[in-house]
Amino acid sequence: MRLAILFCAAVLAAPGLAQTPPVLRQAPQSRADVQTSFSPVVKAAQPAVVNVYASRVERAPSNPLFDDPIFRRFFGGRDQPQNRTSQSLGSGVIVDAAGLVVTNHHVIEGMTAVKVALADRREIDADIILRDPRTDLAVLKLKAGANYPAVVFADSDALEVGDLVLAMGNPFGVGQTVTQGIVSALARTQVGVSDYGFFIQTDAAINPGNSGGALVDVNARLVGVNSAILSRSGGNVGIGFAIPSNMVKVVVEAAKNGGKQVRRPWVGATLQGVDRSIAESIGLDRPAGALVAGVRAGSPAGVGGLLRGDVITSVDGQSVDDPESFGWRIGTKQLGGSATLGVLRNGKPQQIVVRLIAAPETPARDAVTLKGLAPFAGATIWNLSPAVSEDLGVESQSGKVVVGEVASGSPAEDIGVQKGDVLVSINDQKIATTTAAAAAVAHRPRDWQLTL
Repeated sequence: MRLAILFCAAVLAAPGLAQTPPVLRQAPQSRADVQTSFSPVVKAAQPAVVNVYASRVERAPSNPLFDDPIFRRFFGGRDQPQNRTSQSLGSGVIVDAAGLVVTNHHVIEGMTAVKVALADRREIDADIILRDPRTDLAVLKLKAGANYPAVVFADSDALEVGDLVLAMGNPFGVGQTVTQGIVSALARTQVGVSDYGFFIQTDAAINPGNSGGALVDVNARLVGVNSAILSRSGGNVGIGFAIPSNMVKVVVEAAKNGGKQVRRPWVGATLQGVDRSIAESIGLDRPAGALVAGVRAGSPAGVGGLLRGDVITSVDGQSVDDPESFGWRIGTKQLGGSATLGVLRNGKPQQIVVRLIAAPETPARDAVTLKGLAPFAGATIWNLSPAVSEDLGVESQSGKVVVGEVASGSPAEDIGVQKGDVLVSINDQKIATTTAAAAAVAHRPRDWQLTL
């Protein structure tokens, strides 16, 4: 370190080089300057920030010996396994005076009971009224009271790198905490947290327990919901990610309208990223945009005239750098209208108008839970439709049936079957529908082969 300092001093003093003018620093000129504080921002926003406690009771596996009355007579229930309670701790933010609370989906995932602790130390039970794992958001409804303090939404698209922000939450369960930082970057994709990865990056300290808390601007408006950190140690290293408020608003509106899930516009195009070699091959000066790899017949993209090989560069004038940012731009649009896509086709700019409609559920999902002695019993399968593809984030050219759910502790879970797996065949028999899969499982061959 001493060598570096000396070297810098030598460069500054070298003859013939322009001298850098000294930086003039000015001391605070008044008492008001010394007392400048974020306290007014905290006082305005913090009453709406809450702690979220979620739990579920996990039933311990029973021992068949305890079903024997003679065994119970001699040994009683002393050695019976006890049920255990699984718990999760996070943060949330009140977004409506009627008692709507937004938090992260991973805070309440798999949980059945939720309690919310307000800033004034009141604890109120809450219902989970909407789960949206694709954005890692969930909406709760407080069961008692009204006229709660609520935050005001800001337009997250108006944020700029360098803007001051405050992160509020309950890190490590120590209690309500406020940290300050700046917007380090915008539109961070491929973070791996949710399907709609388009995050605000901040250096405001975010730690475990902050998930679901508020990221606010200097006007105490909500610009994002804190969701994740990038860390090797599990603690804050100055790289945190928040879900932008414009996506949070979409989820909240769906909950207000009574929806159990968020219905988003469906375009019907398969997209891929543009790397340097693709950019050179199609005459782009830089690798940016979303390359159309396929268009579904009859979809909004197909009807609007989008073609395979087109590169989408914007949605309603807002730039698109990759498929993730395109999904974000479309995902924050309201159903029922239209969007204008900026497209490069053979190097020439064009505009394509697509209708904003929900993905159709054709064919019907016809849910079937596989049973019997098959090793994949306990898996619930659905017919694959555009709506199911949207729900699960799955695209497939090789199969028509997908795993929608897997029962905990089932044989299917034991062999590694997962939600979103596309079922191609059972014992070399192609599976085209859920009823065909149920029929295939009804047989009892000596060996089983499952192709996913």
